[in-house]
Amino acid sequence: MTARLETGGLSVALPARAWPRLDDLHLTLAGLVLVLLWDLSGLDRLALHAVGDAHGFAWREHVLTRRVLHDGGRWLGWAVAVLLAVNVWRPLWAGPTRGERLRWLAVTLLCGAAVPALKSFSATSCPWDLAEFGGVADYVSHWRLGVADGGPGRCFPSGHASAAFAFVGGWFVLRRHRPRAARAWLLAVAGAGLLFGGAQFLRGAHPPSHTLWTAWLCWALSASLLGCWRRRRSPA
Repeated sequence: MTARLETGGLSVALPARAWPRLDDLHLTLAGLVLVLLWDLSGLDRLALHAVGDAHGFAWREHVLTRRVLHDGGRWLGWAVAVLLAVNVWRPLWAGPTRGERLRWLAVTLLCGAAVPALKSFSATSCPWDLAEFGGVADYVSHWRLGVADGGPGRCFPSGHASAAFAFVGGWFVLRRHRPRAARAWLLAVAGAGLLFGGAQFLRGAHPPSHTLWTAWLCWALSASLLGCWRRRRSPA
């Protein structure tokens, strides 16, 4: 494909690659900027006070948020992981090679393990542990690494949202073989992740930023690992 540049009555053909393209790196960096801007805005606490007060969070033990979206979402994540394992040996989608399907599974498991690992080192407590919502902890930004807030900590980023966002690697594998299936997969992952994150927000388990960081981390890991392999396989 070529593009044409007209100037001074002259028409010059340019190769398509001369024009900037919104690639995975640009999207990853743009996502990072947006999440950082949300963090800097201070909207986390404002949002939390819209759904909680000194008595806690009304949706914390609701059957929809606790049983359906939290417990049910966790089981759904495991079920999809099993399907991806089966997909390695018995393909569910035509196109991707066995090696691609195996890497898809591996990156998914890595994303699913990375977020809980980060949580285990976090000094940030969950909103329902904060004194302003009936708990004992003081609010401390998750950027103040290692600074205890007086609560149990281990709350950043959102582990439950990773039950959906960990599967974003399917977009990078499927898009070269089945673009429509890739778009459907990406929309399903994003929708489920936001739904799970929203439920945890209503319960007081996580502010919005925790879900956004989980989404970005899973995207960044999937884009970098699957993208790096793709470049290594591409001819020079």
